[in-house]
Amino acid sequence: MSDGEQAKPRRRRGRRRGRRAAGPPQQIAADDSSPQTTAEPSPATQADNVKPRPGKANRPRQDRRAPARLRTVHETSAGGLVIDGIDGPRETQVAALIGRVDRRGRMLWSLPKGHIEQGETAEQTAIREVAEETGIQGDVLAALGSIDYWFVTEGRRVHKTVHHYLMRFSGGELCDEDVEVTEVAWVPLAELPRRLAYADERRLAEVAGELIDLLQSDGPAALPPLPRMAPRRRPQTHSHTRNRRSDEAGPRQSGPRTNGCGPGT
Repeated sequence: MSDGEQAKPRRRRGRRRGRRAAGPPQQIAADDSSPQTTAEPSPATQADNVKPRPGKANRPRQDRRAPARLRTVHETSAGGLVIDGIDGPRETQVAALIGRVDRRGRMLWSLPKGHIEQGETAEQTAIREVAEETGIQGDVLAALGSIDYWFVTEGRRVHKTVHHYLMRFSGGELCDEDVEVTEVAWVPLAELPRRLAYADERRLAEVAGELIDLLQSDGPAALPPLPRMAPRRRPQTHSHTRNRRSDEAGPRQSGPRTNGCGPGT
């Protein structure tokens, strides 16, 4: 190095600083000359910043209690398809149906039926329920079949079986005296597949047509024998309470048959 050249001072390297945390730089007030200090986090803040370790201990505890089991109840009912003019031509035969309005406001047509009470057989129940829900009387001719289904009500799981019978109209006036029945009507047999709301009952109507043909061709002796059923010994728990009108209807007057209230022929 020559005399005219001066040695350049060595650059002093300071201590290696740590990396800055990600985020915008901290602003320092212009009139604050004191050095900035970082406050230590409180124990509560440190606890909040602790990341949970993966594992079973940090998983939400599941409710290990088993769901409450519904009590199963078995109910048995009986009803009938009452035919007026059963010995005459098919185009003049009519059946008694009941109509109820569902929650959507639709009219649903079905066969009259009800619970078998203590001391009754299924046939006796069918005759009584037909009289209570339609106001007419019928004689049991043959068994149409049974329908069973499940539903849940009032915290119970109900298995219901309904026995149906083919019945001959024997008298009375068609009228909706039962408060649970919205309408009653005489419906031509040909309209039953379209009028009945439930597929199981539509199939029973087909069986009724076959039995009526057998009755007209070969007589009552050709009908299959009724199944033997003993009277019910114990009362059964109904899925709902049936409310009926307190006032009893007076004597029925004779007259032409109508859809709705009116006597049969």
